Amino acid sequence: MGYLNFNKNELVNLEYSLSIELLSTNRAGGYMSTTIVGCNTRKYHGWFICPIEKFGGEKHVLLSSLDETVVQHEQAFNLAIHKYPNIYEPRGHKYIVDFEFEPIPTLTYMVGGLVLKKELIVVHNEEQILLRYTLLDAHSPTLLRLKPMLAYRSIHKLSKANLYANTQSKLIDRGISSKLYQEYPELNMQINKSNEFIAVPDWYYNVEYMEEKERGYEYQEDLFSPGYFEMPLKKGESIIFSASLNEISPLSLSRKFNREMKLRPPKSSFMSCLQNTANQFIMKREHGTEIVAGYHWYGCRSRDTFLSLPGLLCRDTETYRSVLDSISAELKNGLFPDTVDTRDPVYKAADTPLWYFWSIQKYESLTDESESVWKHYGEKMKSILAAYRGGINAGILMHENGLIWAEEQGVPKTWMNAMVDNIPVTPRYGYAVEINALWYNAVCFTLRLASLYGDRAFVKEWENIPPLIEDSFMKKFWMPEKNHLADYVGVDGQNQRIRPNEIIATSLPYSPISDEARESVLKAIEYDLLTPRGIRTLSPKNPVYCGSCEGSVRCRDAAFHQGTVWVWLLAHYVEAKFSLHGKSFIPEAKRIMSNFEQDMTSGCICAIPELYTGDPPHESCGAVSQAWSVAAVLHIAHMIDLYEGFHERKLKK
Repeated sequence: MGYLNFNKNELVNLEYSLSIELLSTNRAGGYMSTTIVGCNTRKYHGWFICPIEKFGGEKHVLLSSLDETVVQHEQAFNLAIHKYPNIYEPRGHKYIVDFEFEPIPTLTYMVGGLVLKKELIVVHNEEQILLRYTLLDAHSPTLLRLKPMLAYRSIHKLSKANLYANTQSKLIDRGISSKLYQEYPELNMQINKSNEFIAVPDWYYNVEYMEEKERGYEYQEDLFSPGYFEMPLKKGESIIFSASLNEISPLSLSRKFNREMKLRPPKSSFMSCLQNTANQFIMKREHGTEIVAGYHWYGCRSRDTFLSLPGLLCRDTETYRSVLDSISAELKNGLFPDTVDTRDPVYKAADTPLWYFWSIQKYESLTDESESVWKHYGEKMKSILAAYRGGINAGILMHENGLIWAEEQGVPKTWMNAMVDNIPVTPRYGYAVEINALWYNAVCFTLRLASLYGDRAFVKEWENIPPLIEDSFMKKFWMPEKNHLADYVGVDGQNQRIRPNEIIATSLPYSPISDEARESVLKAIEYDLLTPRGIRTLSPKNPVYCGSCEGSVRCRDAAFHQGTVWVWLLAHYVEAKFSLHGKSFIPEAKRIMSNFEQDMTSGCICAIPELYTGDPPHESCGAVSQAWSVAAVLHIAHMIDLYEGFHERKLKK
């Protein structure tokens, strides 16, 4: 049995199998996703989902599913599965005997003496999906029918039957072309074998997505089928179905499938699975390289990009540099847009530009290219510091004490940015602890490079700022009676709620606090916030703590930063521990990593979710596959490798 394999008993148990999702991306913004039995449980599921430039690059579901039917002795066995009100129909999951994920998602069906294998490939850097069907065994003449179910709508919306849809299909080489609405591209569905297309245009009403129902959203939609393809299939024979935005030569499909298969990396271990998933967040487009923050509903976000880079791309510094270059072009007046891939970007986060410095530091440490870093990014780094010092939009400003004050009423300025009824759940106005720790790190890092490469004017202007920040930081944030840092300091003084943001002051290359203070902060975090899945956003002792993250959108947003567990913070906890304790922390770091191995075969296969609930057993919630979560675990793995290597080098000496 492979590393990622599910047996018949698991597959026929819908309570279990519908909770396991698979995701494959084309590395260019498109993806396919469903459950391991092929039943879509989210509006974000579908077999062919791609960004459409005419709609601002928003992702749209064109092909929702492809229903397979095998026919022997004039008896049809439908292998698909859909949820309708109070019923699953058809119930094709009962024919599935095996699912494996390596090297590509593969389902095996058994109907009497008939055995059919289905393999899936999402073509990289193209808008195309390939499905290969192989008849492994059969004792009677067999027909295969393939019925496309079309949605043609945004991933955030649902399709409804209407009189405006173009229900006519156009015949093309060994297939059909469909285009339900004028604004959309044509979807070309072709097969590498001669077939008959039987036009039976019809709507299928009230397909249900139960994950959406649980999340408090509308959850029923109508799907349109133009008809079905039918062809005989002999024992040992394979056919390939293609869905693409371009009409292709069907005779080339077999070669293309085999070529794409060879390009797929192994997924035979925890680390190979994580690395495969890391690659799914990288999106190479004409205008540059971006990182998708998470699947299914997130786009490219600046903060997430900076926090994800060191983990996702520690082994691919060329792509790392490409992402840095792409997002550097988005800098405006000292700030980066909250979301990059949008027509109307918003510039409001006070911490994001300071994470830019951190991501550049990590790049420098991976490449040892200090001079190149200064040459390419130095001016932008200096411009950000100058903007913060002079003040940005009256909401971000360095005070005379050297600290950064960030406040804009009704606008959250930090990563804790959840809103309920247009009011920030955790406003944190004033001196935020992580912003000021990042600020100190950014100034120190820039000064080091400026000193190395002769920027005397900058050094003269800024050299007195780090001691000022260091002195003010402890005076403002340190709480002697609690022996750790305040989360933020506002007009009412120190906010004494224990939150994870003070971890950042302990993990950065340049820390504004002593090693003794760092140890004390980490002890406080360990006592109240550390869990096997990450760091809680609030202590369970706090009266507003939320141990779950469920119910309506409003309830989930209210809980997002009031106790939920975030994985990305773990990388900073581990980095701080390594910096204080060196290689002696390796066994604990490995134990922390191992807690996530079970995620490879639960939730979304090979992925790590956005967050977990604060209460045990720390159930996954939020996006099923999140870039900075996967990056955090890979970053921890990289740190372990570095410290193990350091230990080995010392032994050799």
